[in-house]
Amino acid sequence: MIDSTISVRPLTPAIGAVIDHIDLSHELSPSIVDTIRAAFLEHQVVFFNEQDLTPKTLVQVARSFGEIGYYPFVEGMRDFPEVVEVEKKEGEKVNFGGLWHTDTSYLQEPPLGSLLYALDVPPIGGDTLFSNMYLAYDALSSKMKDILNDLKGVNSAEKPDAALGRTHRIAEKPKQAAEIITTSAHPLVRTHPETGRKALYCSAAHTMNIEGMTVAESAPILNYLYSLQQREEFTCRFHWKPGSLAFWDNRAAQHNALNDYHGCRRMMYRVTLKGDRPA
Repeated sequence: MIDSTISVRPLTPAIGAVIDHIDLSHELSPSIVDTIRAAFLEHQVVFFNEQDLTPKTLVQVARSFGEIGYYPFVEGMRDFPEVVEVEKKEGEKVNFGGLWHTDTSYLQEPPLGSLLYALDVPPIGGDTLFSNMYLAYDALSSKMKDILNDLKGVNSAEKPDAALGRTHRIAEKPKQAAEIITTSAHPLVRTHPETGRKALYCSAAHTMNIEGMTVAESAPILNYLYSLQQREEFTCRFHWKPGSLAFWDNRAAQHNALNDYHGCRRMMYRVTLKGDRPA
């Protein structure tokens, strides 16, 4: 069922849509949830502006779309452990998530999706790029699709650039993750469990090598896949304002938080939704 009281505006032909005429701080009707989910599956990421959400209402919104997941390295808020504060302070040079990735793909069951809500954003800069992994897969030749079909990528939380980005937040609110597995092999091409479409599932941030190959042997293939994932025509760019919310599908999209606002603070709340093992 599609609710006619809200509007869905595609942001680019490739990915992303803005949903207007909705107040997420109120309980969402089943028809509105259905409308948002349909847009989420069609556009891979949906955006809402001028929202007034607390950690409590953000968690309520997230629960409308699935079971809450977790982030393995940083503790959530004391009263709302489902909510992780994603912050870059004025004096910091490295940001959280500032490279192309899909969230925590190194977990055995990576998240279905993520919700990110903006509280404090720089006056200029701090945008986030999103890219459509269906289109990246579709751009492959038939022969390359055949080659990739049986290959898995080894994803690790220890890849240096991604690990550096969370250093400050771990220092402030470390989470005991010793028993959590943070290296996992997943198909380089995954089939979306809801749409049935195939998407590239690897990232420059987390994929170390192809299973059964060395890092050096894997590099030419992986670097080519990364170049497809980052092609401009597959992307959109979202400019945050206080009260903006993005909800993206980690199974079919990647994102990159641009780090172009040194000297300014950026503060967000993030909630992730539990996913399943990629197949």
